Amino acid sequence: MVSSSLSVKVPHGLTVTEEQFRQFVAANPDLRMERTAQGKLIVMSPTGSEGGNRNAELTTDFGIWNRQTQLGKVFDSSTGFRLPNGATRSLDVSWVKQERWNALTPEQRRGFAPLCPDFVLELLSETDDIDETRAKMQEYLDNGCRLGWLIDPKTKTVEIYRPNQAVEAIAQFPNTLSGESVLPGFELSLQTIFADAE
Repeated sequence: MVSSSLSVKVPHGLTVTEEQFRQFVAANPDLRMERTAQGKLIVMSPTGSEGGNRNAELTTDFGIWNRQTQLGKVFDSSTGFRLPNGATRSLDVSWVKQERWNALTPEQRRGFAPLCPDFVLELLSETDDIDETRAKMQEYLDNGCRLGWLIDPKTKTVEIYRPNQAVEAIAQFPNTLSGESVLPGFELSLQTIFADAE
């Protein structure tokens, strides 16, 4: 079998319906895409190797905690969620409480689950725009997220998002981040994962 590469260029501001988005995703399974609440199609670049490694380490830490507690479901960056506002978003790491996951039908679980995760984590990459990522974090809160972390390895800063509270900005990486009441007993060691951050 001969494989070929395909270059995809999306016109700036292209909007698609929810059904068109589903069809586009099904026809292009190797692409990572999002759809905004206004229907704008976003095709995202693959992350660099260093960012991919950090994201894998983060997902592993959440997975280990979740296997021990069995409180919900952990999802990696390839997972899409259809938010209540109509956007379909893919987060670097996310977690859904077990009761909310159980309330979904098997069909909803197989597709883009129609909910906003309880916890979200965005790891800023070299190609991410900080203002756009902050806007996405606010969008998650507006759609039901209970705790969010925006981590920037380059500046070694963390922003913590909680409903009905001002964003808490931490200027230098703390040793650990607490999952608070949303992820009971979970602590993330930033010093271990980002020890080589420049």
